[in-house]
Amino acid sequence: MNNTKSGLLHNIRQAVLVTLVLLLLCGFLFPVVLSGLSAVIFPHQAKGSLIEVDGEAVGAEYVGQEFTEPYFMKGRPSAYHYNTYYEDAEGNQFYNDGSEFAGLSSGSNNYAPSNPALVERVEADIKAFLEANPDVTREEIPTDLMTASGSGLDPHISLASAEIQIPAIAEASGLSEDTLRQIVADNTTDKMFGVFGEVTVNVLGVNLDIAHEMGLIGEVSE
Repeated sequence: MNNTKSGLLHNIRQAVLVTLVLLLLCGFLFPVVLSGLSAVIFPHQAKGSLIEVDGEAVGAEYVGQEFTEPYFMKGRPSAYHYNTYYEDAEGNQFYNDGSEFAGLSSGSNNYAPSNPALVERVEADIKAFLEANPDVTREEIPTDLMTASGSGLDPHISLASAEIQIPAIAEASGLSEDTLRQIVADNTTDKMFGVFGEVTVNVLGVNLDIAHEMGLIGEVSE
């Protein structure tokens, strides 16, 4: 009986000791070391890849924003309007299309191809894009400009989607098409190792550079 009791207490002490050691190693030391290394090796990414204008954070490199002015490049559709909103005089919050702000979210509507709501949304986006880009035909619109991302926060579009918007942006902004193409090139990321992924353009980066060229904001820094 005593041997059984002693063995049980021994096993309990071992289990508690192992739990405490693993908790210390995995729950404290490992995260601290990993966070410290990332802050030293990748300081920009560790701080959230924030983009600053005149020392003030205005966005994150990997989180898109909704742009409505005609001199800005448009990103992909978002079910959550990239979480951007405005407040009226009473403090009520609304998305840029006037619908009530539902709070910070990430995701998509997940409509099936047969859902009439998807057809309605795409048709409305196509109409709006053609009105903003009168020299473009319906068939020329790149697919990613009419399809939402899974997160609703994607800041990237394809190179074709960026290039097709340049003429309209040039007219609205007063910047030359050559200047805009250079801005697009400065915010373009090639395929990883030239093989994996796709060539992408960061819309947030492009629009911040456009605003800087137009004299609307100061120096952009990461």
